[in-house]
Amino acid sequence: MNLFVVATLLGRGKQLERLSDGLTLLALAYGLAPLLGAPLQPLASLLCCVLLMLGVLHKYWAIRVAVDAELFARLADSSDLAADTLALDRALFELKLKPQAADARAWPARSQAALGLLRRQAVCLGLQLTLALATLLMLPLKG
Repeated sequence: MNLFVVATLLGRGKQLERLSDGLTLLALAYGLAPLLGAPLQPLASLLCCVLLMLGVLHKYWAIRVAVDAELFARLADSSDLAADTLALDRALFELKLKPQAADARAWPARSQAALGLLRRQAVCLGLQLTLALATLLMLPLKG
């Protein structure tokens, strides 16, 4: 059941990813505003560049979280967790996604590591939201 709970939590990363994608697209649209003749404030432009970079970093963490979510969901249904764990480690090693074919970590440690990826994803989103708000507050108000 623990693996299923972790898989469910990791699955929430998809919601974080959608919000991040929206913020990233808004930053990109703002950065392209000069093509339409709209002036950009230098500091706001810099914040949007940072927002875009955070969006790319967030996408990296989101991909890793999504992969882990699927793997945990698959292993939560395993009838032979020990054998499937060895097969998973071997497959990840053969695909050069892991440095060693054997991993001595138990599933609680693996679960904490996967949830750590989700936390990194959430931190990236938090930084994006903060920068987006700061950028909006810097925009001049027309009166």
